Amino acid sequence: MDLTQLEVFRAIAEEGSVTAAAGKLHRVPSNISTRLRQLEEELGTELFSREKLRLHITDAGRTLLDYANRILALTEEARVRVSSQHPAGVFTLGAIESTAAVRLPPLIARYHQAWPEVELDLSTGPSGDMSDGLLAGQFSAVFIDGPPKHPQLEGIPVFAEEMVLISSLNHPPVTNAREISGSTIYAFRANCSYRRLFENWFARENASPGKIFEMESYHGILACVSAGAGLALIPKSMLESMPGRDSVSAWPLAEGMGQLAIWLVWRKGSGSANLRAMVRLLEAVQE
Repeated sequence: MDLTQLEVFRAIAEEGSVTAAAGKLHRVPSNISTRLRQLEEELGTELFSREKLRLHITDAGRTLLDYANRILALTEEARVRVSSQHPAGVFTLGAIESTAAVRLPPLIARYHQAWPEVELDLSTGPSGDMSDGLLAGQFSAVFIDGPPKHPQLEGIPVFAEEMVLISSLNHPPVTNAREISGSTIYAFRANCSYRRLFENWFARENASPGKIFEMESYHGILACVSAGAGLALIPKSMLESMPGRDSVSAWPLAEGMGQLAIWLVWRKGSGSANLRAMVRLLEAVQE
């Protein structure tokens, strides 16, 4: 049973004859008769009783008509939702944790107010996981530090970010990586771009960190650093939003190494109404 069969069946039920249904659907009567016969054979029951040139719907036909109306209505709704130039339906976003916590709440609120028919679904994780998920079709778009390096991805810069080195309050000032070579550091998993930036900062100055403890949250990192157990590199905007920000010292990285941009990234060729609406909103925020 396919959609064409259901459309033919509904037209016959509404018009009361094969000839009238054929005219409504712009088909020849023989095609309509064949479709109806195939549908009745497939279901193993008569949908209409024949009386000369008229067809009278049976009880089985009335039951099927109810389902047919609902199925065809849902099909049309799906077609409109998917092909519409108006934002609607599911829009799945991914974001690195700091951006999701600090930058996105007011943005998502404005998006929802402007396009309430869109069902926003937000997931967070390391930048590597977000990029992999985007390529795998898990996300419609992601907020990560950019620019994107994969040839199948494109995007726009949307937020300026600065990474700062944090230490306990009694730690001496840090002006270069050599001064803390061998120190314990706290970071996210290896697929986190901020961790790679931290490690590259050490390597650039012919230094290296000591023990690297992998953490799952910025709050956990901040607690360890404030206790004097090591150092970490975190986004300045994230630090400023945290209750314990006054329990640590923050040091900028020399030569602008801590300056980066957060990008909204999507697969090349993606052009959904939901994505275009997000891009327009971000452009308006930046003006």
